Amino acid sequence: MRLEWQLWRYVVVATLVLLPAAVAAAHLLARRRARQGHPHPARTAYADVFIVAGTLPWVWMILTPGTAPGVSLVPLHDLAELARGPFGAMFAQVGGNLLVFAALGALLPIRSARFAPLWRIGLLAAALSLTVEALQYGLRLGRVSSADDVLLNTAGAVLAALATRPWRAGRTAAGTGPR
Repeated sequence: MRLEWQLWRYVVVATLVLLPAAVAAAHLLARRRARQGHPHPARTAYADVFIVAGTLPWVWMILTPGTAPGVSLVPLHDLAELARGPFGAMFAQVGGNLLVFAALGALLPIRSARFAPLWRIGLLAAALSLTVEALQYGLRLGRVSSADDVLLNTAGAVLAALATRPWRAGRTAAGTGPR
């Protein structure tokens, strides 16, 4: 874990420093939307801001140049390799990949009832993950573009969407589900 901290401490510190600015931006956006008569201005404003604030640091990490270029198209191959290595490396890789689109998966269904079906969150997360992996490869960043990363990124978004089911947009007052 010490190596991960050395590699990503700037991203972590920048994210924590900018967190109050994200809260302020969401608050200002909510006030603006309320003045304009938008339905649910606070919910949509906070969701919009924190989808971005919760995703950009991970994308920044993913698109940071590395020293191990490659492509791994065989599903579960990289995970099997990680399982044979140190626990800290596996924890950081799996945990990080699960978190890449977790904010999107958690907050998009809260923001819009159109994203209530889990398959839509999964499809969007998979498409975005494929895009990021293609960028890693196409920009020749010296990183491994991996099918397992796409699987984990997508799984993280879907699991986060499941975790926020009680607060989803479009739920009735009695909580019976999406309209």
